[in-house]
Amino acid sequence: MEFLTSHQFIEAVGWLAAVSKLATFAMHSMIPLRILAMVSSVCFIVYSGMFQLWPLLVIEIVLLPINAYRLYEIVALRRLVTHMTDESEPDFSAAMAYGKKRVIEAGNVIFNKGDPVDSLYYLAEGCVEVEDQNVTVPAGKIFGEMAFFNASAVRSATVRCLEDTVVYELDEKRFTRLQYEDPKFAMAVMRTVTKRLVANAAQPQAT
Repeated sequence: MEFLTSHQFIEAVGWLAAVSKLATFAMHSMIPLRILAMVSSVCFIVYSGMFQLWPLLVIEIVLLPINAYRLYEIVALRRLVTHMTDESEPDFSAAMAYGKKRVIEAGNVIFNKGDPVDSLYYLAEGCVEVEDQNVTVPAGKIFGEMAFFNASAVRSATVRCLEDTVVYELDEKRFTRLQYEDPKFAMAVMRTVTKRLVANAAQPQAT
């Protein structure tokens, strides 16, 4: 009777593992999905260990830490979004690890109005001017990113160096990779784009 009870318990664990695994396919949110996947893995580990189903055991032992790490990433990103306020200073320095370094002398143009969009720029040293807009961009900021979010895909202004300048150029491929690998950078870019869109909308329109 004791063996039968233990056997039934392990079988129930197996069914719970199966139900949890199936439920992951119905989840619309990533956090519940990852939690259910971890519950399923734990149940399958117990079930396959008791019945010596070694291939299943190996698969679930591998999947458990993967899902745990993905859950940690999602929670960390949520905390980052929650704690980022409008007063905090965005950090774009990660662009230096991914971008192509360019040293440009004072007076030179980085891109002209109407040029096709190919990159955004992180300004590591120096200062640049956005002509016709009376805007200067100091070191530590990005510029040229607005065109990535514009359907016209052409530059809306000319940018000229006011002094000797060091920039890190990110083409669309590098930019996309950096967004995925560094969510903090992606959030900083989105905050900057949002602020500039709001500022542009607040400017009086010419009549």
